Amino acid sequence: MAGHSQFANIMHRKGAQDKKRAKLFSRLVREMMVAARHSPDPEGNPRLRAAILAARAVNMPKDNIERAIRRGSGQEEGVTYEEVRYEGLAPGGVALIVEALTDNRNRTATDVRTIFGKNGGKLGELNSVAFLFSRVGTVLYPAAAASADAMFEAALEAGAQDVASDAGRHEITCAPDDLAAVRDALEKKFGAAESAKLGWKPNSTVPVADEAVARDLFKLVEAIEDNDDVQTVYANYEIAEDLMQKLAA
Repeated sequence: MAGHSQFANIMHRKGAQDKKRAKLFSRLVREMMVAARHSPDPEGNPRLRAAILAARAVNMPKDNIERAIRRGSGQEEGVTYEEVRYEGLAPGGVALIVEALTDNRNRTATDVRTIFGKNGGKLGELNSVAFLFSRVGTVLYPAAAASADAMFEAALEAGAQDVASDAGRHEITCAPDDLAAVRDALEKKFGAAESAKLGWKPNSTVPVADEAVARDLFKLVEAIEDNDDVQTVYANYEIAEDLMQKLAA
């Protein structure tokens, strides 16, 4: 299992636990507010459209969604969030990229640094590990949207670089500049995407074979994801399926 964590992964994992529901709603509200700064119209704003779909998928009340859009677009007073990125190393030499939305950069930086330090990691400077990843556009569809073959053919025809399909979903990757064109072409065939955003894909992976190291790695990643300001965590680890099953037991 590769450690290419996506927002949808976090959304699903958090949404499965009632006690995490408030944090999930907060993250989705922040995403909608930041996206709405560009335009409050989801038809012309793919990022906002994807955020609204994610919010609806976890049954966020319509009033919450509309309020987030109004605040983000300046139609209603509210907190202003900005996008920040952190990079560092986890146990086993695994590289992490952490994306967050915050209303207080100093607070978030301190919190993330503390989490790294307390869990065997080390927070680095900006771009300290980014060279180990490539910036890519990522479009996500549920597996039910199309067969793996149909999605593969449509994605390549639209200009995508790669398609990874499994029992749960299709993950289409493309060059950052091609994201809009790929998304639009796929949405004409399969309807609205579950998510369409820029992200990070590891250029190569770091194998983690030791169980203790793997547990420490996951402990750090989970602690980072539990921070209210964190939206997405990307990592470059690779763990064999048998070890993953042991960790899940």
